[in-house]
Order: sequence, then C-alpha cells, then structure tokens
Amino acid sequence: MIGSENWNIVVVAYDPNWTGEFKKIEKELLAVINDSVLSIEHVGSTSVEGLHAKPIIDIDVVVGDNMFLLVKEKLKTIGYEHVGDIGIEGREAFSYKNKEHLMEHHLYVCHKDANELKRHITFRNYLRAHEDDRNRYSQIKIEMAEKFPHDIDNYLLGKQSVILDIYKKCGLIN
Repeated sequence: MIGSENWNIVVVAYDPNWTGEFKKIEKELLAVINDSVLSIEHVGSTSVEGLHAKPIIDIDVVVGDNMFLLVKEKLKTIGYEHVGDIGIEGREAFSYKNKEHLMEHHLYVCHKDANELKRHITFRNYLRAHEDDRNRYSQIKIEMAEKFPHDIDNYLLGKQSVILDIYKKCGLIN
C-alpha cells in the first residue's frame, strides 16, 4: 500500500498470474467507475512479461477533463482514499484498506494528457518490445534489491542510470 514506512524490497521473477490479479482489481474498479474513465492501465514492472518485479500491481486509471473529482468520490465508496500526488505531478495516488481479497497494488488516477501517464505507458511498451533492455532492467532491480533490501531511496537511486538510458532509447528524454 502507498505510504508504507517499513520497506522490505523483494524483487521476484515474473509471475504470469499477475495479469489475472490485475484483471480482478480492474473488475472491482470498473463496477463503480466504468462510465467515468477512459481506461484502466496495468503499468509498472508487473505488466511486462519476463521482467522481475516487486510483487505489487501498479494501476493507472485514465480520466478525461473534469472527471477526477467524480472518480475520486466513486473510488471512496469502495474503500480507496485520495492521498494526493505524493510529489509526482499528474498522478493522484490512492490508499486502501480491507482489500485482502486483492493482490497488493498501487492505484493512481491520471489525466489522459498527463506526462506521468505517458511515461508509464511508453516505458511499459518499450520494455515489452525490447528483451535486451528488459533483461538489463531486471538485473539491476535484482542487484539493488539484494544490496538495499530496506532502503527504498538507494534502491531507486541504484536503478536510475539504467532507467534513464532506457528513457533515452524510447524517446522520453533527450
């Protein structure tokens, strides 16, 4: 859940069940927000077949103009609480309780034109199509999780050069 203070960074081999776990969460979300969103995207490492990942599903709910407040209220009815952008513009985060029936996940609502949504989708799609970079990213994630199992800041910092190189390759940065 977003905002956890006790980091235990565990990176595991890709699990084909993650797609089904995403679908379970998506189904629960769509039951209340189907008529208010453009799409629900499985993003992050669990969305890339063959990529090692922390076993947490990342989800971007994509909304059009002036739909955020409505979606926020609808999500509240099923136990999701808005916690702000937590320092990343264009991505509104939600925490939850009483979702033991679902795999752990991070839920974000993004406007369809948000840079953060573009970054998530572009990075995901690039890794899906480029096995060498996917494997290189897997390897650095494994190494950083072993080196910094309780230090999220250094885990993230250790992956940064590989991520930035991939961002260049997929056109996210110059």
